[in-house]
Amino acid sequence: MKAIEGYYVIRPEDLHWRPSNLMQIPNADYLERSGSENMGARLWRLPPKSANTLHKHIRSEEFYFVLEGTGRMRVGDQTLTVPRYGGVLVGPNELRQVFNDTDEEMVWLIVGAPEELEFLQGSKSNMDLSVIYPVDPKQLPDELRGVQWPPSKRKK
Repeated sequence: MKAIEGYYVIRPEDLHWRPSNLMQIPNADYLERSGSENMGARLWRLPPKSANTLHKHIRSEEFYFVLEGTGRMRVGDQTLTVPRYGGVLVGPNELRQVFNDTDEEMVWLIVGAPEELEFLQGSKSNMDLSVIYPVDPKQLPDELRGVQWPPSKRKK
């Protein structure tokens, strides 16, 4: 993988927020404009009573860092509670899922390396998605049992 030349400054107004493909969780890719082939970094804004996908990786380690709220995640068969400004490093082969079983929004910064270019949007790769989704990726943790999915839209 090729390293970038120089540096990139990413301002909040440069971020493009979009809903994730499967779970419709708002997220912004910090490094999409940098062209980095070595790492990924994304902000995730989990609304109350929501979850991201249950997944693993081929080779990427991921560092999960809580910016707002109290983080909740499952790694394998463990449920973790991560305080604001706390973090969790997860190896590629572990199933993991961040979720929000509270009534307040939760914000995570998730940084992974090396970047798995096979799974980036627009990739020409015909990768078998069961490699990263060996079980139903939309399955919710027990803490969200009975929650309607996706979360209902909040009126502003």
